[in-house]
Amino acid sequence: MHFEGRKKVGQGLNLTPLIDVVFLLLIFFMLTSNFIRDEMIPLALPTAETGQPLTGEKTLQVVLDNQGRILIDQEAIAPTALEEILRQKLHLLAEKRVQLRGDQAVSLGLTVEVLDAARKAGAEGIDIITREP
Repeated sequence: MHFEGRKKVGQGLNLTPLIDVVFLLLIFFMLTSNFIRDEMIPLALPTAETGQPLTGEKTLQVVLDNQGRILIDQEAIAPTALEEILRQKLHLLAEKRVQLRGDQAVSLGLTVEVLDAARKAGAEGIDIITREP
């Protein structure tokens, strides 16, 4: 009399939990990553051959569009209120730097006005954003 023994089932590694963990990590990193998005305002940035990439913490960005408007956080700011608003926003930041992003058609007078207001508001440095040639 011959009894059949237990049939051996393939002793492979179960990859299902590993795949589940990989997909969960992928979803986690997709949801928590910070995507860089460009400004919604179309600007023709001036070019600079000697520019350097910016590094560091988050800074306050002031935008000068081709219509002569001053924008902070996508809101138009009156030139008379600029210094006070900059002072309030710089107070909240650890690094008190201002990034100036302006259209190349903006007048020099408006640019100097923004630079002057930033210094009076307590900015420790001002970076002018340009594009590479």
